[in-house]
Amino acid sequence: MDKSTFQDCLKILGKLGPEMVIIPEGKFRMGDRRGEHDERHVRKVWVEKFAMCRYEVTFEEYDLFAEETDRGRPDDEGMGRANRPVINVSWLDAMAYVDWLSEQTGKPYGLPSEAQWEYAARARSTKKYWWGNIASHEYANLNSKDRWKYTAPVGSFDKPNDFGLYDTVGNVWEWVADPYHETYQGAPKDASVWEENEMGNYKMLRGGSWFNKPKDEWARAANRHHLNQRQRNHHLGFRCSLKVE
Repeated sequence: MDKSTFQDCLKILGKLGPEMVIIPEGKFRMGDRRGEHDERHVRKVWVEKFAMCRYEVTFEEYDLFAEETDRGRPDDEGMGRANRPVINVSWLDAMAYVDWLSEQTGKPYGLPSEAQWEYAARARSTKKYWWGNIASHEYANLNSKDRWKYTAPVGSFDKPNDFGLYDTVGNVWEWVADPYHETYQGAPKDASVWEENEMGNYKMLRGGSWFNKPKDEWARAANRHHLNQRQRNHHLGFRCSLKVE
């Protein structure tokens, strides 16, 4: 790992937390005026430096948490465990994991805010995807047209985005911290979690999954999706974030 990445020690002897990448501070324009109705209220957002998982949380990482907390292990539905992204986890499951990670490390782990996620996924790009405007199986696991029929082991594609993150496009949808809001009108100007005026128990998801077709553009950087916080299925996963000085 280079100096921009780190792994925190867990209380469990010899075990480390997920590999984290330092995301530099900066400004970006969140949303897409040509996108879906909920993306079109484009706004400038200031993002403070933070850290984010280089990869989506894997079965190996989540299974350790499940074992240590006497939780049931999520079903991989035959897609594989180990370094595959964990699936069949709800937003509540993801929150339980980051709370446990915080207890294990003594650091304030969480889910990224929706703004943090988009900023990190874009990696300063203003295109639909971090590499350009055309969906590509060279960089992302989309609709089983690459060598992976379902989920791919994390980091399977040769090149990360310019912030050093893998699989921000496709593979699994990623839960973020924010509750659902129909548009960005009234959203914070910084990258904090937008908690006020939430709409029921629905939480936001980002990034698309192996299940999505490129032509549908669900995996664009700006695209937004939401589900009930208790929902689990075979294309839902997550990655962690962490406040850093």
